[in-house]
Amino acid sequence: VQLEESGGGSVQPGGSVRLSCKVSGTTFSRLTMAWYRQTPAYRREWLATIGSSERTQYADSAKGRFTIARDNAESTVYLQIMNLQPEDTGIYLCLLIEHNLWGQGTQVTVSS
Repeated sequence: VQLEESGGGSVQPGGSVRLSCKVSGTTFSRLTMAWYRQTPAYRREWLATIGSSERTQYADSAKGRFTIARDNAESTVYLQIMNLQPEDTGIYLCLLIEHNLWGQGTQVTVSS
């Protein structure tokens, strides 16, 4: 089983980004997926989770600007972040919960 994140980069404040995490080697539609963020302020901060039924949960800090979604046909989970701020800078990682398997992370840098 492998996870591969993509979609990070440098973004100006107020911009948006959509991160992707593609899963291979297992039946994606049955999986629960989560997104985390690693920043200098937090060891690793949970942001959102989406279950096989597409039920979603968000951390209080992620409500309003973050949207987690999945495409089972593409075996991919997404994290859309709107109105990015400098404090959103960090490494964003996806987690396959049933396997406790982390992706390698994708860097998002928010600066003007």
